[in-house]
Amino acid sequence: MKTFTNLIEEVQKPGLCHRCGGCVTFCTAVNYGALELDGEGKPRYADEAKCIECGLCHSICPEIDELDAETRKSSGWKAPIGRVIETSIARATDSKIRKKATDGGVVTALLVHLLKRGRIDGAIVTKPAGPFQRLPFLAESEKDILDAAGFSFDTSHGMTSYSDYYLTYSQIKEFDPLIKKGLQRVAFVGTPCQIKAVRRMQALGIIPSDSIKFCLGLFCSGNFVFGKKEQEKIGQIGGFKFKDVKKINIKEELIVHLKGGQEKTMMLEELEFMKRFACYFCPDYAAEYADISFGGIGSENGWTTVITRTPVGRAIFADARPKAIEENRTKGFPKRTAQALKMVKTWSARKKDTAAQNRKVLDRKFPGLKKDS
Repeated sequence: MKTFTNLIEEVQKPGLCHRCGGCVTFCTAVNYGALELDGEGKPRYADEAKCIECGLCHSICPEIDELDAETRKSSGWKAPIGRVIETSIARATDSKIRKKATDGGVVTALLVHLLKRGRIDGAIVTKPAGPFQRLPFLAESEKDILDAAGFSFDTSHGMTSYSDYYLTYSQIKEFDPLIKKGLQRVAFVGTPCQIKAVRRMQALGIIPSDSIKFCLGLFCSGNFVFGKKEQEKIGQIGGFKFKDVKKINIKEELIVHLKGGQEKTMMLEELEFMKRFACYFCPDYAAEYADISFGGIGSENGWTTVITRTPVGRAIFADARPKAIEENRTKGFPKRTAQALKMVKTWSARKKDTAAQNRKVLDRKFPGLKKDS
């Protein structure tokens, strides 16, 4: 039986840990708390003597492929980018939500609708914690959800405390208060690696993943270190000062909205110096294991590209229309949604190819690593 020690050798040392927090969350919630997260969201032993060597922390890691078949089967995954039932271009009907939103505010509108309909007791999201920083948050009211709405530097919405690191471990960390409060119907908003970790837990029937009723996934170009040096450099590249930044968004390019109304755009390739190492090896752009996936790519400004992937996802999205969510069903809607899906597939293929090429290099440095793309 492999343990966390094997995860250190197979995932952490090669730099593949996405800091999704699945291993620590499970160990803290169900077993004896042998693991913890360090100050930058990296899993480590809190007390190795408490480890019962169950091996589940190893199995649920998104970077370990032993549960790939089970995860794909339970999620209805299909090549090349996961199951796709329907593609839409939509936005929140509430103008207040749209004003705060990164794109069309569809995720926020859907969460508020689910809460009002009594279909969820809460949602694991993130909320602003300072300039361009966010913290994990268990939202239990409409106000909580609205307070958490807004932009993020990339599409993954995660970070550790108030540091300069922009990470992805944090949402799963909110399983702990979920358990303590006894919530049984929760929506989970996360990145592809976080969604996959939740699906692994669900495939194994591990508590508390049974409380996650809806997985809402975000398109993810990668996560970025976002310290002062990085802010200065990206400001130099774009020709602006960060004190003047109002909002940042990522679609096909990085879009910086300045307080004076100006917009600055940069190619994503210009941000490579900020990307976290593990992201170079992740093949999932479109949150392929989610019930619904969301992102700005392929849609007009102020709108969100929405991919429903499971019958549950299709049902909750349909239930939110047209009261909470409206579609951009102007002339040529089928053609535009097809183009949006084609663009998502293109970006997904690009991320998969990049991950595969980077893994070949990594495998030469760390012989024996195995990973399906």
